[in-house]
Amino acid sequence: MNDSQFTHIDAQGNARMVDVSGKAPTSRTAVAVGRIAMSEACFAAVRDRTAKKGDVLGVAQVAGIMATKRTAELIPLCHLLNLTKSQVEFTLHPESLEIEAVCTVRCEGKTGVEMEALTGVSLALLTVYDMCKAIDKRMEIRNIHLVEKHGGKSGDFFFDGEAGL
Repeated sequence: MNDSQFTHIDAQGNARMVDVSGKAPTSRTAVAVGRIAMSEACFAAVRDRTAKKGDVLGVAQVAGIMATKRTAELIPLCHLLNLTKSQVEFTLHPESLEIEAVCTVRCEGKTGVEMEALTGVSLALLTVYDMCKAIDKRMEIRNIHLVEKHGGKSGDFFFDGEAGL
C-alpha cells in the first residue's frame, strides 16, 4: 500500500479500523489551534467574565479536555488512546476580537493524537459559542488546524502556513 491509499478502507471498499497491533508504542504529541471571532460586546463579556452563563473560558477549557478523552467515541475508526497529557489554553486577541484556543495532547501509544488535539480545540471553541450565543449569534469559528505533531512513522510535522491543497 502506498501513502496515497486510504488506510481505513479494505480491498472490497469496506470500512476498517487500522490494525496497529504490530507497532511499538512511542511518544506521540499533537498541537492544534483555532479561533473564534465575535462582537466587541461578546468579547468584553468573555474577557471580563460577565457572561450570564458564567466563566466561559473555564468551562470551554474543561470541555476541550473532556473532548480529547472521548475522541474515539465521536470519530468513527479512531483508536481509543490512553492520553498522558491534555491541555487547552486560550489567548485573547482584542485587536481582532478573537479568542484563540490551543490544544496539546500527548500519549505513549501506537497511533497519533492529531484527532484528539483537533477535537479538543473544536469542542473548546464550540463551547465558547454555546455559552455566548445569547450575546452574539454571528460568532465565527475559524482556522482550526494541526500546527505540529511529533512521533510515529511519519515523523515530525510543523504547519508552515500553507494549506495542503
